[in-house]
Amino acid sequence: MADSNGTAMTAESRARGIRATGRRRKGPTRRRRALTITLCALVSAVLLGGAGLGYVYFKLNGNLKGVDINAALGHDRPQNVDNGSMDILVMGSDSRAGKNGKYGKDEGGARSDTAMVVHVYKGHKRASVVSVPRDTMIKRPDCTKDGQVVPGARRAMFNTAYEVGGPACAVKTVESISGIRMDHFLEVDFTGFKKLIDALGGVDITTTKPIDDNDSHLHLRPGKHTLNGEDALGLVRTRHGVPGGDGSDLGRIQLQQTFIKALMDQVKNVGVLTNPAKLYDIADTATKAVTTDTDLNSVSELTGLAKSLGAIGSDNIDMVTLPVTYDPTNPDRVVPLAKQGKQVWDALRQDRAIPKTAIKGSAGDTGGTGRYVK
Repeated sequence: MADSNGTAMTAESRARGIRATGRRRKGPTRRRRALTITLCALVSAVLLGGAGLGYVYFKLNGNLKGVDINAALGHDRPQNVDNGSMDILVMGSDSRAGKNGKYGKDEGGARSDTAMVVHVYKGHKRASVVSVPRDTMIKRPDCTKDGQVVPGARRAMFNTAYEVGGPACAVKTVESISGIRMDHFLEVDFTGFKKLIDALGGVDITTTKPIDDNDSHLHLRPGKHTLNGEDALGLVRTRHGVPGGDGSDLGRIQLQQTFIKALMDQVKNVGVLTNPAKLYDIADTATKAVTTDTDLNSVSELTGLAKSLGAIGSDNIDMVTLPVTYDPTNPDRVVPLAKQGKQVWDALRQDRAIPKTAIKGSAGDTGGTGRYVK
């Protein structure tokens, strides 16, 4: 496969897939985990399958929640480049409120447990995904929440942006780091993630090493497994359960990327179009699970988004982690590698494939735990 300038993509880069979404940049027209991309396709399947008429359409539309990112951020944003590509910030929140309380103490706010920038290339046949480690130390910009200004910070963990300023602050922070305007925002939480996996009938994975993590309630022996929602959540949350892992967010990101590829392959084989009841159950679960920006806050917009991306499969997606190194002042944190990071963001801004040199020497794409699950 080649990028839009004819640059070849390696088999290795194609093997680390995820599904993306989108049309690009004609102004404001138009989740926990990058599953949100699959959700769009599932909503589309409901409507195309004939089950999305009348009451069903109204019901699904009523499930969706939206955040007006454009109004919150105003004009102080990167240029809105109209080159046929699209950028989406996909996030997962780690709120412990309500049913999520069993995963930890509710401290009154949520942070971004997962963050991925999904870049859909012109023509909507390929995508690149950049995972941003939540423990990355960054300069957080000033934000506004509930009409109050939240001062920025010269040195803050990336995931605090969502905590102090919600989705709009998370988007603003990503835009300040990357210099790329986000066209859309998608978010899902712990409970929504679990319910979606259960509605799909589970996801098949193979472990090559045992995984034991009491914190994430996950215990898997080597071999083939069909993960239900609870176990799938445990897999994408585990930091300490994989032999050889360093207990950091970097190893967890690699597990997430591997799981997403398995999820995409699973969705292809669900066969929901022949089962209207299952179709509705999945779409109902999906639309309840997501929060989007207001430009995507309708079934028709999500459907249009999904239909425009039908050509993108797991083999057409390159997944990397933002180039980072361990923070010399705190080994539990990471700091961006400025030169390599610039290569990543420049490539996406110019709608080109991310060069291999961009991740050379990065702690986020060296070895890691991804090799223990396939």
